[in-house]
Amino acid sequence: MTLPLEIVQTTERSQIAEFFQESAGKWRSERRYYTLPEGETKEMESIIIIRFLEQGCHELQQLAQMHDLADSASLQCGAEVIWESTDLLKARKESKGSTLFGALGSILYRDRGFATSKPVTAKYYFSNPKTLCLRTEYNGSVFEEELKLVGSRYRTRQTIISRAGEQLMIGQYLEKRVEI
Repeated sequence: MTLPLEIVQTTERSQIAEFFQESAGKWRSERRYYTLPEGETKEMESIIIIRFLEQGCHELQQLAQMHDLADSASLQCGAEVIWESTDLLKARKESKGSTLFGALGSILYRDRGFATSKPVTAKYYFSNPKTLCLRTEYNGSVFEEELKLVGSRYRTRQTIISRAGEQLMIGQYLEKRVEI
């Protein structure tokens, strides 16, 4: 009876590694945030660099320690994401930074969240081999994300942020590969 579970875990493990590997490279992200219910819109552009992280690498060991995982080499794979964002409507630099992701089973460990600098976890699954879905919860907020690889040159993303069952913001992204 354990064989099907092992097959699922192997598939899940290889899917997340494959997704991170296919996402590696430099991207230009164009996105809009819609604040609900007023509908205020914010337009952003970011340059994003994604680097695939192999199991046992220094960054994943640090991430495992942040999350108090017993085995610092337990994270199967991961990604480092570096970004620099510009607010297009105000024509000014908005933010820059980096974040680490590490996968173990169906959990993504992160060194920071969207709205916190503290380590967070997200449950993830694939709705199909090219679409990664995440659900992150902290500080009373829920972040539901969908990242979809469209061929080798595009990604789409959508983020819905909710609090107390009420949707507060929707972020929609089109990401174009600049270089591998």
